Amino acid sequence: MNLRGLVSVTGKPGLFKLIGQNKGGFVLETLDAAKLKSVVNLSTTKMATLEDITIYGEEEEIRLIDIFEAIKSNTAEAPDAKADGTTLRNFFREVAPNHDEARVYSSDIKKIISWYQIIKELPLFEEEAPAPLA
Repeated sequence: MNLRGLVSVTGKPGLFKLIGQNKGGFVLETLDAAKLKSVVNLSTTKMATLEDITIYGEEEEIRLIDIFEAIKSNTAEAPDAKADGTTLRNFFREVAPNHDEARVYSSDIKKIISWYQIIKELPLFEEEAPAPLA
């Protein structure tokens, strides 16, 4: 799975593709059909690449990439992100059984499922992740 270049921006809903950089900041494009472009300045905005995001685990942190792979291979369809907390938590127990239930909140699960819904139709699941830069 190749999540390189996909970012989450604090305060903005959805996911973005990092398409460049200019003197004002990073140029992002929405992943929806509108393909809106915007510039974010890192001095005023926090941005995280999906490749680097992890969630709390009971013994060690769980990579978001691994959770997305588990959701994709799960026989049950992922619930709607707007489902009730119990439904979301039960589904998350299946795809991330070792997550720390005290520190992973329903809002985190909703966000992860909504992100999965955004990227599941993209070819990212079929692409190999590029090798890390040396």
